[in-house]
Amino acid sequence: MGRRGELSDFQRGTVVGCYMCSKSVREISTLVGLPRSTVSAVILRWKREGATTALPRSGRPHKLKEEHRQVLEEVALGGRLPTVKALTTEFNTASGAQVSVRTVRRELHEMGFRGRVCTYSKPGGEKEEMRQADEGEATVDVSRLDLRVGRIVVAMQLQDNSLHELQVDVGEAAPRTVVSRLAKHVPVDQMQNRMAVLLCNLKPVKVRGVESQAMIMCASSPDKVEILDPPSGAMSGDRVTFQGFPGKPDKELNPQKRVWEQIQPDLRTDSQCVATYKGAAFEVASRGACKARTMSDAQIK
Repeated sequence: MGRRGELSDFQRGTVVGCYMCSKSVREISTLVGLPRSTVSAVILRWKREGATTALPRSGRPHKLKEEHRQVLEEVALGGRLPTVKALTTEFNTASGAQVSVRTVRRELHEMGFRGRVCTYSKPGGEKEEMRQADEGEATVDVSRLDLRVGRIVVAMQLQDNSLHELQVDVGEAAPRTVVSRLAKHVPVDQMQNRMAVLLCNLKPVKVRGVESQAMIMCASSPDKVEILDPPSGAMSGDRVTFQGFPGKPDKELNPQKRVWEQIQPDLRTDSQCVATYKGAAFEVASRGACKARTMSDAQIK
């Protein structure tokens, strides 16, 4: 008979299967009803060994439940307590468990904590790799971007003549305000009612006191800029997708993680002026690819 709480081969295979389908650790945890730390451990072992089958373990099983181990880690990191005995007392109070100093010492050792209790910091090695498997360290590729087709319904030139203030319909209840630096390249009358591709999940920023809520995607060189054109028949709100990159967009890109800055260097037009990411075209389902009008082999930003 298997040990109580041991994952079945089916559960492990389900976790890995979901991960291969680009599900995040959080999503997999919800789907299979397992703690995120357990999901991360299964994924880590599969990455290292290419296997999901559980191997027999030596020694007695853990006395602590997974949620108690998480509490123990928090106490170890945050308490700065002088001894394991003091840490055990604090842990028992915080968790409601009743375990011995010996058990706590063994658990801490297996969790990767070393040295004096008062100097504990986040363990490295395996726990760090497990942390990177979590959704906070999701794969950085173009699927993280919320790219949509939009129609510019109002275009105004700001007073200094270097900026446009635009109202853009991206398929939501109300248009988004966009402050664009394209005034030097595109006259304001050519912006009115124009279709464009917009990046809609950058964190909003204020430009000259106006909050800009999206960015128009353009082919760009040092002396020329062209707005990317969606394919004929595309409608406001249509999503731009990429073959081979099936993930879902972030709700809002975290500026501290610099996701956009990592993706942007691989955005280019090809020799046919088609907008691409690592060779995959900017596509609108059933409509076709997004293109620049004349600029080939140019950066997109």
